[in-house]
Amino acid sequence: QVQLVESGGGLVQPGGSLRLSCTASGGIFVATMGWYRQAPGKERELVATTTKSGTTSYADSVQGRFAVSRETITTVALQMDSLKPEDTAIYYCYMRNVLGSEYWGQGTQVTVSS
Repeated sequence: QVQLVESGGGLVQPGGSLRLSCTASGGIFVATMGWYRQAPGKERELVATTTKSGTTSYADSVQGRFAVSRETITTVALQMDSLKPEDTAIYYCYMRNVLGSEYWGQGTQVTVSS
């Protein structure tokens, strides 16, 4: 059974930094990994993804502030700098395997507040 385990959320002041990490397990053939987020009252939205070959994609709202990286074939990290209150959300790890099946982590809360 595929499982995605996230870590690294928390409370940070505006302008601060956080690093999220996610590890996939369960005998999968990973293609794309990345992060989505969902703020209260809003739909889940793409934050950043990275393919197996290293191609990255970012939401316009985080371009230049966030960096997604593939630490291993089954581990993805999200470095978040210059955080803003509007970045407050639950962040979900995402994975799509080579067969097109999609999986989600349980989510980790990120709160940006003074």
